[in-house]
Amino acid sequence: MKVKLNRAAFQEALNLVTSIIPARTPKDILRCLRITAQEDAVRLCATDLEVGISYRVSQVEVETTGDIVVPADKIASIIRESIDEVIVMEAIEATVHIKGADSHFTIYGHDPEQFPNVPDFEGDAVLEMTLGKLQISIEHCLFSAARESTRYALNGVLWEVNGKKLTLVATDGRRLAKAVATLQSAGGVLPEGRVIVPAKTMGLLDRIGGEESSLVAIRFVDNQIILACDSVVVSSNLVEGNFPKYEDIIPKDYDKKLSLNTDAALSAVRRAALLATEDSKGVRISLGEGTMVFTSRAPETGDAQIDMAVDYKGAPIDIGFNPQFLSDVLRVIKTETFELHLGEPDRPGMIKSGKDFLYIIMPVNL
Repeated sequence: MKVKLNRAAFQEALNLVTSIIPARTPKDILRCLRITAQEDAVRLCATDLEVGISYRVSQVEVETTGDIVVPADKIASIIRESIDEVIVMEAIEATVHIKGADSHFTIYGHDPEQFPNVPDFEGDAVLEMTLGKLQISIEHCLFSAARESTRYALNGVLWEVNGKKLTLVATDGRRLAKAVATLQSAGGVLPEGRVIVPAKTMGLLDRIGGEESSLVAIRFVDNQIILACDSVVVSSNLVEGNFPKYEDIIPKDYDKKLSLNTDAALSAVRRAALLATEDSKGVRISLGEGTMVFTSRAPETGDAQIDMAVDYKGAPIDIGFNPQFLSDVLRVIKTETFELHLGEPDRPGMIKSGKDFLYIIMPVNL
């Protein structure tokens, strides 16, 4: 194999592909990349056996086709530090030579036959949507997914399709986010009507670069989801388990509702949280006619109080929330204002942004 590569394009591909390389694994081959030189492109592949990614780099000149497997960290470091616009990569058996104008690196690789298979996108798409809509929906809900929960279903994001609407839902048991996106086409159904996609895979999809209007093709094979967008193909095992019946959690009888400025509310929460501690647990929101007060108290530190004028004429209420959970959602809301819905102090709060985003947050005792 011998190819000339545009360094910038190759590094962009490496940044995405190497992001799934496991930091620790008993299998050295999983810490490597498979690089395949085709007639008019170079294909990079990586996998951790749960998530796989294939990235096709077309800014190349292929002199000789071939296949190599090299340590991901070594080649990524070399390309990152290179000062050349064009680099030459040549493989002779399992030895890889990377040459610049004033540099020559030699890396010892592995047998490509030992590298796990990384699926390509073959066949018709079941669903199609734009990259921009998919990534906005991911940003609206991924932060609510659990981290290393023993309830494996909570470690992923639920996908449901109804007509041309894709609903994504994530929860960690203390908060829940639901985002709805419009599909370009829906030519099939999801396995068992719904699937759970790992949080790691969702994060990878959110990092794919490209135009917002680029089309994402999606299909399901066995217990895997496979997505293709421009030059990138992502494959992933689906999460097994039963996702909570989230519809039962969404309140439908709340009588306290107000509209708030997103930036102002985020600033108030962040400032009130400055004196909150693990022991003090949260920020208290006191809502009364025409006013909203954010407070926190820590006996060993002090008190914080932030006042905000609001258009509210309902019954007063005091309720406590985890300030981090509030900040997380206010950071991803794209609209200038949002709606806050409240019931009783011991019931969850609900935030709505437009018709396609909803967030439920459990209260805390203060």
